[in-house]
Amino acid sequence: MPFTVGELVHGAVVPYPDQSVNSSPAADPRASFVSVQSVVVDPNDRLWVLDTGSIEMQPPIAGGAKLVGIDLATNRIFKTIVFAPDVALPSSYLNDVRFDLRRSTAGMAFITDSSAKGPNGFVVVDLDSGAAFRKLGTHPSVQPEAGFLAIVEGRPVYDSSAGGPPHSIASGSDGIAISNDGTRLFYSPLSSRRLYSVSTDALANAAASDADVAATVEDLGDKGASDGLESDAEGRVYATNYENNAVLRRTPDGAWEPVVVDPRVLWPDTLSLKHGQLYFTANQLHRQPRYHDGQDEREKPYVLFRIPVDGTPVALR
Repeated sequence: MPFTVGELVHGAVVPYPDQSVNSSPAADPRASFVSVQSVVVDPNDRLWVLDTGSIEMQPPIAGGAKLVGIDLATNRIFKTIVFAPDVALPSSYLNDVRFDLRRSTAGMAFITDSSAKGPNGFVVVDLDSGAAFRKLGTHPSVQPEAGFLAIVEGRPVYDSSAGGPPHSIASGSDGIAISNDGTRLFYSPLSSRRLYSVSTDALANAAASDADVAATVEDLGDKGASDGLESDAEGRVYATNYENNAVLRRTPDGAWEPVVVDPRVLWPDTLSLKHGQLYFTANQLHRQPRYHDGQDEREKPYVLFRIPVDGTPVALR
């Protein structure tokens, strides 16, 4: 498709918010989408587009890595925050974002960096000033787990794209969700089966050292291998489970329960909770050519699922 952000309208996907912002970024990467990883609606029903600025996993192009706010009532861009090179690093792959609009003047955003090369950790953004800074880039909880090997559809997932012997996926902090009271940020590396949380007060404090932030990290135990995370106002955390074609939910007492288990749920990701429905995609990541000696085993069409749940969105505003 000749665009990187689309809207489903009457069964057809069209460029969003228009074709011009989805046109080639060569002339002005700041004003065009380069390679969008995530689109998230904040508690004020505004859409935020997280642009990696990275084409085919290469270093972000100058001015390409950014966070773009779109007014859903008018479909117009109202804010563009371009990340400086010391925020979106040459190795960065900005992945997912969550919001607390009560912080600072206009709210703050928390973004994961899932780089396969590191550093990982978080980018914290002041939505008013556009100031952004990094936290917890080298802490073990945000890095790929040593010796991690994903097994999906009964097959070990090895990357054979770089030449040489195949190697397992090694990707850092990826999924992200914010607690219902806004005090904790939940996260997990893609190459891990652990769930962690960290104090949002510590993350949001630009003056806090990484040691100060690390002191607030909690290991919440095993949850299976996940890509996307979400939370609800009832104090639960949702996690995809890409090894088992499933989405799970952690209750406030720390127990996990299944939300859906289905063979069609092929590498679930991008969880979003709206109007009593949990939405998620099946992106078939593990079937890409890089994981099958150059053979593309993905089957179109790709699928967006939804399932009714008894949860309401977290609204920190």
